[in-house]
Amino acid sequence: MNVAVRREPVVAYVALGANLGDAAAMVRRSMDAIGQLAQVELTGRSSLYRTAPVDSSGPDYINAVVGLRSTGTAYDLLEGLQRLERDALRERPYRNAPRTLDLDLLLFGDATIHSATLEVPHPRMGTRAFVLVPLAQVAPQRVDPAALRAVADQPCERLPD
Repeated sequence: MNVAVRREPVVAYVALGANLGDAAAMVRRSMDAIGQLAQVELTGRSSLYRTAPVDSSGPDYINAVVGLRSTGTAYDLLEGLQRLERDALRERPYRNAPRTLDLDLLLFGDATIHSATLEVPHPRMGTRAFVLVPLAQVAPQRVDPAALRAVADQPCERLPD
């Protein structure tokens, strides 16, 4: 008999971004969709932020961060996030291409994961205002004030709620 073992919830944070189509609507819908994933309870959401593309081209991005509790593994959560990207018709023609939806697992509890498919904490989150500013709104205890000061020169415009 296969008995499911209930895991203690892990607090995690996911960055959302889009710059194709109605990016703001896509980010808002995706926040809701993340909350509907199996083994996930949404606990917080940031405002939306407009930022210029970094190491990319195309229209400005709309970015946000959600906080959640997950009783699954980091890989379960990653699989759900990638499914949402596919449902949004995300294409990956080249690195940093414009996109309909980008979902990045930033933090998964205090876990450190380095694998071919997942790196947690996200390796570039500390250098990007479009991640740190909304993350600080949702989880100020998880963002070092010095890191925020270091990205203060990167424009990150908070949109009206």
